[in-house]
Amino acid sequence: MSEKGQIAVQTENIFPIIKKFLYSDQEIFLRELVSNAIDATSKLQTLSSKGVAKGELGDLTIDILIDEKKKTLTIRDRGIGLSADEARKYLNQVALSSAQEFIDKYKGETNIIGHFGLGFYSAFMVADKVDVISKSYVEGATAIKWTCDGSPEYTLDENAKKKERGTDIILHISDESKEYLEKNKIEDLLKKYCRFLPFPIRFGTRTEYDWEGEGENRKEKKTEVDNIINITHPIWKKSPADLTDEDYKKFYSDLYLFSAPPLFWIHLNIDYPFNLTGILYFPKMTTGMDWQKNKIHLYSNQVYVTDEVKDIVPDFLMMLHGVIDSPDIPLNVSRSYLQSDKQVKKITSYISKKVADKLEELYKTDRASFESKWSDIGPFVKYGMITDEKFYEKAAGFNLFKSQDGVYHTSEDYRNKISVNQTNKNGEVIYLYTHLPAQHHGQITAAQDRGYDVLVMDQPIDNHFMQHLESKMEKTHFARIDSETLDKLIEKDEKIEAVLSADELEKVKKIFEPFVQGTMNKVEVQSLSTSDAPVHIIKPEFMRRMKEMQMMQGMGADLFPDSYQVIVNGNHSIIADKLVHAASDKQEGIAKHLYRIALLNQNMLSGAELTEFVKKSLEMV
Repeated sequence: MSEKGQIAVQTENIFPIIKKFLYSDQEIFLRELVSNAIDATSKLQTLSSKGVAKGELGDLTIDILIDEKKKTLTIRDRGIGLSADEARKYLNQVALSSAQEFIDKYKGETNIIGHFGLGFYSAFMVADKVDVISKSYVEGATAIKWTCDGSPEYTLDENAKKKERGTDIILHISDESKEYLEKNKIEDLLKKYCRFLPFPIRFGTRTEYDWEGEGENRKEKKTEVDNIINITHPIWKKSPADLTDEDYKKFYSDLYLFSAPPLFWIHLNIDYPFNLTGILYFPKMTTGMDWQKNKIHLYSNQVYVTDEVKDIVPDFLMMLHGVIDSPDIPLNVSRSYLQSDKQVKKITSYISKKVADKLEELYKTDRASFESKWSDIGPFVKYGMITDEKFYEKAAGFNLFKSQDGVYHTSEDYRNKISVNQTNKNGEVIYLYTHLPAQHHGQITAAQDRGYDVLVMDQPIDNHFMQHLESKMEKTHFARIDSETLDKLIEKDEKIEAVLSADELEKVKKIFEPFVQGTMNKVEVQSLSTSDAPVHIIKPEFMRRMKEMQMMQGMGADLFPDSYQVIVNGNHSIIADKLVHAASDKQEGIAKHLYRIALLNQNMLSGAELTEFVKKSLEMV
């Protein structure tokens, strides 16, 4: 036997839940109540345009008032107002939204914020008692006063005193929440949550200072003016054709005080298949990957929601700054954060595409300017290419490689440039690079002498980026200029004949081994070109790259300890002629000095060893 019925919901149990758990931040009550006031005003404007509301609309400013003596905070609008029946219907029924009804009736003709019918009850998070004094816009309407102390009981007076159309929501602030009677606290919250709402929000007055008169009669003039909190028509709601570069820069400086001007920006504006507006700024990066996230503010119908936008903005763009506004983004019931769905994925893809299109446009229209910004743009592009396949395909055309001579190349152009000289015997194209051109000057010069080109890859993300490119591009390998000798970096078929015999090569190795410290470090004697240095210190590519990526991710360096290899050039005249044939008591001094020159070349000589090297060098002079 089956049974069908209704679940009983008791208001005495619901109210404590609303007061404690509906909103993660108590302060959000002010956003909700001001949003309701905005909705009431927007409804009146819509009804007036339809001829339903008669007469002049007059002043539509919303006032926020504090009375410290009475311990009240009032949100006053001059909007649609409430009749007694409407108060019974909307104030006495939890989760019944008048906004949703209005949207359904005037679909596409109004811009209402509310949806859930719960925002009003956030007032009880900070108030012991709430009074709602309201007068409907309808001709001949009388004012009403609704009062509730947070219990399921209320009173409704249908003959209240109120001359103006609209609603006053009066919060009798509890002792635990008295901070909301402080002027600075309320002003900060209004600027955070209500800064771009579409009707003026007034919070008392403020003093403006000016000068009047001339010469000795010149004096300071003080004027009290309305303290309007918000900008009712933010620039992201305007057409790009109506805005100048200075408008965009000023908006950025207003959002991020004391920040360096942005490199450039992208104005988002789409109305199908979803509604989305906003402006994303590329900031000037201060150091390497010193990227500050949570700098993009998410709005819904100009109401601030959150700066946690990881579910809507692709991860590689999280370090951008700016604003995104969309009524189509699904929010949780408290409008505090996103709920993931297919719409969010579409919006994420759109943002990624718009950024790629903008970068491509900048590259094609002003390549010189694009190149001058590459040190700032590059990390965004590289991170995007690593994490987003579609972005990779688009960005491959404007990703740049910088040679040691300062010249920039696209991926395709650079490969064409180096493929002839820098293809090894296995058909791999070797991309030589340095992260410190000054430190590797000797190796770079030697590479240039052979007709090789060396890239500058000096950004922290480059290790990951090179690894990614090696997986995407066939027969491609990146090798730092100090990771091997040149002959080994780009191995050719031809072999260099050894000047020394096998016994002599072993003898040279044993001379150097006592100076090379550490279990991970070793000596190898090779037959290199006679023009190569007598001693090289190399840092094997794989181990070093793994270590650097590990450190970048905040992990310890212990998994990949420091290691290097000492390569002695058995064909160099100092080794083949002088060292091998020197008296045994002289060999140690010669070998040690050559080893320290190699250390010095890698910026690895310091302390007592450096002091002794300098002393020895002076003695030789």
